[in-house]
Amino acid sequence: MFALVDCNNFYVSCERVFAPDLRNRPVVVLSNNDGCIVALSQEAKALGLKRGDVFFQVRRQLEASGVAVFSSNYTLYGDMSHRVMMLLGEFTPRLDIYSIDEAFLDLSGMGGYEELKPYGENIARTVRRGTGIPVSVGIAGTKTLAKIASKFAKKYKAYNACCIIDTEQKREKALRLFPIADVWGIGRRHSARLLSAGVKTAWDFTQKPAAWVRREFHVTGFRTWAELRGESCISIDELPQNKTLCTSRSFPAEGIETLAVLEEAVANFAAECHRRLTRQGAACQTLTVFAHTSYYRTDQPRDFLQTTVQFPVATASLAEIVSTAVRALRQSWRTDGHFFYKKAGVILSDICPADEVQLSLFDPTNRRKQRAIEKAIATINARCGQGSIRMAVQGQDKRWKLKTEHLSRRYTTNINDIIRVK
Repeated sequence: MFALVDCNNFYVSCERVFAPDLRNRPVVVLSNNDGCIVALSQEAKALGLKRGDVFFQVRRQLEASGVAVFSSNYTLYGDMSHRVMMLLGEFTPRLDIYSIDEAFLDLSGMGGYEELKPYGENIARTVRRGTGIPVSVGIAGTKTLAKIASKFAKKYKAYNACCIIDTEQKREKALRLFPIADVWGIGRRHSARLLSAGVKTAWDFTQKPAAWVRREFHVTGFRTWAELRGESCISIDELPQNKTLCTSRSFPAEGIETLAVLEEAVANFAAECHRRLTRQGAACQTLTVFAHTSYYRTDQPRDFLQTTVQFPVATASLAEIVSTAVRALRQSWRTDGHFFYKKAGVILSDICPADEVQLSLFDPTNRRKQRAIEKAIATINARCGQGSIRMAVQGQDKRWKLKTEHLSRRYTTNINDIIRVK
């Protein structure tokens, strides 16, 4: 049996932990540069708001309805996620963290419904008491069914935060009620194909022949089909990794006009791509840097910069990725005009597992020494905080600051932001 623990409206819940007056008030969290809504409370959804709404278009509605608005506080959310995962680790010897607000727990050998139901409720109660974050727990014989069970636990309060699918009758009932588009692993493209084939629910999908599923959706789709039928065959370690990583940001006001400031921004974007790359245990063969002016300002000259570089050997080196990104930007920088760049980004592609890199006989880089340096930097940053050691070109004062007009305090990681009790 597996449990899927999913934090309810995670970003919103993190903000509410330190502001109890927001408990029954509509709350939304905005994306980078306060561009659009990325998370919202149930009260905000009841007002007709939805994820993806552009902030400036719904700003008046938010103000008129008394909606609390927050910029994304990733430092706070990351630390709260770590606290939740630490608590979950006490309930199982095998914890698989799937995302910032989700984790799978292996509950094999811990009994049946009579034991697992109170156990799941205790998980939800412990996390809520220890962090203030409400969670939903779904328990089933496969990870895909556990994801479905967690959705029901979140939707219906009668489950007391824990739903278990442990019989054929429960499995069939749940699948008949669950839209195929919402099944973990299906995705938008596959759901459109399934709907055209008459598959509207997860149950409809399980009734399709195995040969048809293999032919139409290959290995990944077949595993999802098998999991919905009760056969556990998906491991977190075997899930497909990202083949492309991109970090990009829009800049506030008019944008960036100087090369030095844009270099600093690009260097930090490259460093973030590197962090995600190493977390995935991968290396990249290709790097692309781009920057462009505003598409909507007709009163300013327009420009688009883009340079792609192939590494001689696939790399996961911070120094190599950051320096290559900055060098690529310098190569494409134009000196024959004056431009305000509104957005820039770094893309890593041709990603492969780090232990499957094809080496070169004529590689001038000492890869062994490079790996030792990277390991030392990672160890120090893990001990002293992310970014304690960084490339000099990343800067310290962040001259390319993002727009965060509604940023909350870093209550759990900054001594100056700790709540004061009078």
